[in-house]
Amino acid sequence: MRELADSTRIERFMHELGRAVDVDGRVYLTGGATAVLHGWRDTTIDVDIKLIPDRDEILREIPRLKEKLSLNIELAAPSDFIPLPKGWEERSPLIRTEGKLAFHHFDPVAQALSKAERGHDQDVRDIQEMIATGLVNPAEVLIQFEAIEPELYKFPAIDPVSFRKAVEGLLTS
Repeated sequence: MRELADSTRIERFMHELGRAVDVDGRVYLTGGATAVLHGWRDTTIDVDIKLIPDRDEILREIPRLKEKLSLNIELAAPSDFIPLPKGWEERSPLIRTEGKLAFHHFDPVAQALSKAERGHDQDVRDIQEMIATGLVNPAEVLIQFEAIEPELYKFPAIDPVSFRKAVEGLLTS
């Protein structure tokens, strides 16, 4: 069993990955890793990432670092669960650069939408923290939801009506 990821372990992962590869790329941290690095959670079970581009040189390092750091690392991002709102890359703040890799937080608006769609208790708390700390603006999240709403058919597991209710409910509470 791997250990929980705190900010020190996540930062070590970024440092080690950046040092291990010699190719350009962007690594987007999402979910619990964003929460931990922003300080509203102490730990997360795993570090969810999205790579752009999916470079073999980077992907080959993931299993090695999982073992070396005793860290759960998963390839998972909001784009796996919902249509992404336009401009998500521009809304993905840079954390830092390590070697040739730029580490970003995945767009907080897309994260909030994905969390609203899933609706677990931890997701609700995360959205509340994102709003309280000013990481997302509820009005912007609703605008971006309306922008992706016509594309929800591409994700058959999503019920558009309940997704809208979840977004409206979480953002107005």
